[in-house]
Amino acid sequence: MKGFPSWPIYLFLVFIFSCKPKPDETGAITSPSVSEWPIGVTYEIFVQSFYDTDGNGIGDFNGLTEKIPYLVDLGVEAVWLMPIMPSPTYHKYDVTDYRAVHPDYGTMDEFKTFVQQAHKNGIKVVIDLIINHSSVRHPWFQKALENDPQFRPYYVWADRDSIADQVNKKETTGDSGNITQWHEVEGDDEGELYYGFFWGGMPDLNFDHQPLREEIYDIGRFWLTEIGVDGFRLDAAKHIYPDERPEDNHAFWVEFREEMEKVKPDVYLIGEVWATTEVSAPYTRGLHALFNFDLAFSILTSIQSEKSQSAVIAGSSWQVIDSISLVDGFIQNLNAFRAYSPGFINATFLSNHDQNRVASMLDAHPEKIKLAASILLTLPGSPYLYYGEELGMLGMKPDEMIREPFLWEPRGQDQGRTTWEEPSYSTDDTIKPLSEQRQDPSSIFSHYKRLMELRRNSNILTLGEIAPVKNADERLVIYKRTYENEQHMIIHNLSSEPISFTMPGAGSGITFSTSGEDVINGDNITVSAYSSVILK
Repeated sequence: MKGFPSWPIYLFLVFIFSCKPKPDETGAITSPSVSEWPIGVTYEIFVQSFYDTDGNGIGDFNGLTEKIPYLVDLGVEAVWLMPIMPSPTYHKYDVTDYRAVHPDYGTMDEFKTFVQQAHKNGIKVVIDLIINHSSVRHPWFQKALENDPQFRPYYVWADRDSIADQVNKKETTGDSGNITQWHEVEGDDEGELYYGFFWGGMPDLNFDHQPLREEIYDIGRFWLTEIGVDGFRLDAAKHIYPDERPEDNHAFWVEFREEMEKVKPDVYLIGEVWATTEVSAPYTRGLHALFNFDLAFSILTSIQSEKSQSAVIAGSSWQVIDSISLVDGFIQNLNAFRAYSPGFINATFLSNHDQNRVASMLDAHPEKIKLAASILLTLPGSPYLYYGEELGMLGMKPDEMIREPFLWEPRGQDQGRTTWEEPSYSTDDTIKPLSEQRQDPSSIFSHYKRLMELRRNSNILTLGEIAPVKNADERLVIYKRTYENEQHMIIHNLSSEPISFTMPGAGSGITFSTSGEDVINGDNITVSAYSSVILK
């Protein structure tokens, strides 16, 4: 009998925690890895909630810089920062100045320092670029309201009578339930209407107007060349033009990519396209990567139901397909995107700033939370983690409640914890802070760190292809990962009970286990509840 008793897990964790990256002669922190971004792990941060250094209750750029050692220790290779530009709202998705940073977060020089220090430590920086719309308070729109001939064409206008059938039109999207697309100018109920897909405070920009396009390209060049960021997360990439003009959307992103590559050949562009696979796939002609919403929902629904199944986007929600397993659905999706772009980067994730946090979706069950992370980090792709996910932070909509402050230390000791909002979900009563989880080998944080370390140092897990492994028990998710002449079989038990089964040619033994209680004896395998194992 070949087993994997619990004591090797302890030794493995001791080894990892004793091998923290050390500063080199320049002061930079380095760590050996076979992973190379953008295939590596990216960490999404809401700056406002991350770390506060000036005591005003709001996270800041200096806080990002101070916490770079944490990001390195965790094992991320890039950060994606939610909007950092000036805006009248807390979320900052309605921009008033595309070449500045919000003063709540600090100065541009402080942001540049963060970018430089991140690069020094091997971490890339991607920022949210919101070009589908601006704020109504942006000087462009204010001048357009004054009929300034330069800026009036920057937005989309229509005579009320000519679009009477559309004024009250509602559309259901993945971003919101009911969206009124045409809006009256405040205080003028007789004049022209302007187009704003998401909200009246966010008027859409007119990309049929070439001077506006050139302005947007110049903004991109500014951030890449003068500030030094590595790429952009492109908000609402599907809505540059209305849905009935998809070819124009695709062509725009091809052009945008070409313009950005002229100044930064290795620029990285990742798009938010909430849509079916058929609608999303053509966007890979212009964008290097797209977020895999279907996989996120498939992982969560499979764990919730204890049954391997796929989920696909359907309107503002998703539809579960019982007849297709999680792995088969993932491979179908991957092949569809590769048909358009063989080098497509599959941006995998569990939750982000627009969705209920994964821990809340899994009822704060620690083993289910760990299982979700195990599946994410052993599948192909470029994984994204939402800040605090590695602590099991909780949160359910409205949006402010899924963007609550990061918990660094226990309350009273946490000098950098932000206070801009009083949390309702991730509190000291519900979540152990980072400092305590770091000391606990069985914590959610330790699980994430262990899996990320495993992935970073494995050619198979980082670069390998995937193939399904058929099995009769739908409570199991099984697949093979292969790279060159190496192969691993990965098994996840979705259920609350141990599962024993026979698999001819299973492998030479268990090389990794999340529980330490899984057993292989010839072709007979027992996988404990919510456990993940890797067979060589």
